[in-house]
Amino acid sequence: MSSTDLLRIDLHVHTWGSWDCLSDPERVLERAAERGVRRIAITDHNEVDVALEMARRYPDRVIPGEEVRTAEGVDVIGLYLSDRIPEGTSAEEACERVHSMGGLAYLPHPFARGKGGSGRLAEALTPLVDIVEVFNARLHPTSLNTPAADLASRWDRPSGAGSDAHSLWEVAGAYVELPDHPNDPLALVRALKDGSVQGRSAPWAVHLISTWAKIRRKLPGGP
Repeated sequence: MSSTDLLRIDLHVHTWGSWDCLSDPERVLERAAERGVRRIAITDHNEVDVALEMARRYPDRVIPGEEVRTAEGVDVIGLYLSDRIPEGTSAEEACERVHSMGGLAYLPHPFARGKGGSGRLAEALTPLVDIVEVFNARLHPTSLNTPAADLASRWDRPSGAGSDAHSLWEVAGAYVELPDHPNDPLALVRALKDGSVQGRSAPWAVHLISTWAKIRRKLPGGP
């Protein structure tokens, strides 16, 4: 397969729609393109407005998504959403809502401490999702990505990857390279079967960027 037949997608990206990110979504899309990633999933925390607007403007380049903090305290991502899923929805119901919209349920960083529950719900949630994130560039230590790959293999789920970018510098730090395809859920799942996960781990210091974003929003005149 020639390089012109391949597409790179960063499946986990944040913008200023997230409470801990200040990135302009237009610049996020530009930065991804500069790095050879032609499609991104915008997955802001508990919000979908920016993702929906960007998908309307760039229907072939943006997957509208949301990273939902569930009642259990772990995150579930919905891809190809048409509406917001409220924070605090149970993980099982969040997956059901994603599917009711015709979208894909994506399990991010299942073994992360805190937001991934250190894997305590990984086995229970994997049968409910369509894609498992096997590489997250922001996950520290990086070794926590390893059991996610095993999880996806055992449950025969396609492997996803994302930068989890909270700054422009991080965008496209991880992605899936896969056959080019229309920007719709079924086509993505099919293409992921021939996908290749690519990426590098971001330095730990990127978490300071998120901390600054939280502080900046609380300052007078903050966004």
